[in-house]
Amino acid sequence: MALRLLGTTSDDGDCPTLYEIEGTDEILVQGDRETDPEHLAQLRDVRPSETFVRVPRSLLTRYAPNTPAPELQPFDSMSHLFHEFRHTAWRLETRTGYASDRSSPRWARWLAGENLAHDPPNSWRKNISEQTATGKRFERVRLIDDPPTNGQRFLLASAPGNIAAGEDIRNLTRSQAEHLRLPDYDFWLFDSRIVARFAFDEDDTTLGVYVTDDPAQVLAACQARDAAWHHAVPTQEFARRVASTV
Repeated sequence: MALRLLGTTSDDGDCPTLYEIEGTDEILVQGDRETDPEHLAQLRDVRPSETFVRVPRSLLTRYAPNTPAPELQPFDSMSHLFHEFRHTAWRLETRTGYASDRSSPRWARWLAGENLAHDPPNSWRKNISEQTATGKRFERVRLIDDPPTNGQRFLLASAPGNIAAGEDIRNLTRSQAEHLRLPDYDFWLFDSRIVARFAFDEDDTTLGVYVTDDPAQVLAACQARDAAWHHAVPTQEFARRVASTV
């Protein structure tokens, strides 16, 4: 089963850290193994398979979930959030490509060399325009590999239409994201209070989303957003950098 990083109080990439074991209600704890013989002697009902680690109280206070694990639900179930959020809808994109892009007619046009920057507005871009006209913000950070995959190049090519509609899309190299210890999963964060985390299959098809307002998960998403946004580069500038290396 996959692990999902919940949070860490480490500054250098070492322990202690909390992970969620996806598909269960269990949390995996990473920390320094307890070796004090006096402490070990006081432990009760110890099975041969068990071990013990030390973690700071602040790690559990900040990141330990205090609500039941959310259930997987269809993406459409959260579509209302893109209209009802009050100030900011923020997205992290981590994958090398998306099945929804590859199945789009725009994909074939892009492969044929067409310019996608001036495509007419679709329902997504119309909603961006409507929401940003009221002062709300749509923001997104996309991770890019070196060299970029075809899926990532497609998104760089098609981003100008969303940007023209009012969405602020920025990019970050995967190596930077790993250095910043950003999550390796996609999510939307609405108003710093609701997180919608995506689930994908091995073919990059969206299976659904896990929607939660659990404070620990919201805090982790906010911290990821702040780190990513600080280092991310606007799409136009990033696209120029990529073009110069081709």
